[in-house]
Amino acid sequence: MTTRTLGPSGPEVSAIGLGCMGMSAFYGAADEGEARATIARALDLGCNFLDTSDMYGPFTNEQLVGSAIGSRREEVFLATKFGIRLLSKDNLIDRAIDGSPAYVREAVEGSLERLGVDHIDLYYQHRVDPNTPIEDTVGAMAELVQAGKVRYIGLSEASARTIRRAHAVHPITAVQTEYSLWTRDVEPEILPTLQELGIALVAYSPLGRGFLSGRFSTTEELDEGDYRRFGPRFTGENLEHNRKLAERVRELAAERGITPGQLALAWVLHRGEHIVPIPGTKRVSYLEENLAAADVTLSDAEVEHIAEALPAPAGDRYPEAVMRSVDL
Repeated sequence: MTTRTLGPSGPEVSAIGLGCMGMSAFYGAADEGEARATIARALDLGCNFLDTSDMYGPFTNEQLVGSAIGSRREEVFLATKFGIRLLSKDNLIDRAIDGSPAYVREAVEGSLERLGVDHIDLYYQHRVDPNTPIEDTVGAMAELVQAGKVRYIGLSEASARTIRRAHAVHPITAVQTEYSLWTRDVEPEILPTLQELGIALVAYSPLGRGFLSGRFSTTEELDEGDYRRFGPRFTGENLEHNRKLAERVRELAAERGITPGQLALAWVLHRGEHIVPIPGTKRVSYLEENLAAADVTLSDAEVEHIAEALPAPAGDRYPEAVMRSVDL
């Protein structure tokens, strides 16, 4: 597995990471045995960048990841997040966002205990708290670095303006946000800001929550508890439109002799050396397919052609209430 650095002189991680959310939450039935096997296989293949959050489960995903890495902790660059409190299980909309310094200190202790580690490699604020100045939140996170509980800090779904304010308090190593062939919101302002400041972009959902890779084409194929059943891009006329987009991805991938998922991941990788995608999966076979995308080479002309060949997606990436918590 090739590697990339998070920032010009930051930590070295695998070029493709592993998002662990779906192993415990939001994407239907869980299989703990397969999840553990997937994490172990990732480490065997040199994929050392594991991503979780206290709100996945809630709490159970951190416990799973922590127990799965066990004696292999030194092989792992471990990232987790704080700041979203789900008020109802498996309901992304019924939640509270808390970035207060007191909660920063409380949340990290819970994560350390559940993960079974003495430090977190990369600690993100999962969503920006509009009621707490970002300077206060990042100041409290910086104290965690000074205390040795956290090595690096990051933000998730923050606006360019917030990123600048945060970075002025303490170096931000990475910003995590959704980025893929059908979600390019970061390109006008956020990507240039990150490049200017030397901050990495950690791209979550680079496979369009499995839709671009062909994991499903209708919501009927998903488990009853899968929240994608209610996602704006997967319902009604939006779904019909977006099927055409996914079909175009399949056609472009077939021209290259690779899978649609590998094309989508290779495209994200080739958008910049400071970008690290973290596709999520809970199955070994999909993990192996995803990691093989690191070996796909695209020319600049191919990258532009792929982007221009796809129609714009229909529908927001989250329901309206959740969209109000991004780009703050």
